[in-house]
Amino acid sequence: MTTLASKKIQFATLAIGATARQMGVSSTDLYNRLKRYNLIRRLLFDCYDTLHAESIEGVVWNVTQALSNWEKKEGGLS
Repeated sequence: MTTLASKKIQFATLAIGATARQMGVSSTDLYNRLKRYNLIRRLLFDCYDTLHAESIEGVVWNVTQALSNWEKKEGGLS
């Protein structure tokens, strides 16, 4: 049986992988950038109910936009 927590982890893994491919970066790099702003929890886990119904392109767009906004707000990449 698959729990909601494991579904969220699978979704986050898929979202990070697809977004990393679209951005041309490694999944590890993207994971670390998302982790820096707590976006894995705040976006991928907390918004799971909404985002998992989106197309993968929609999810990638949301992740890219959220990360871009946070990085601009915080002064870019370190």
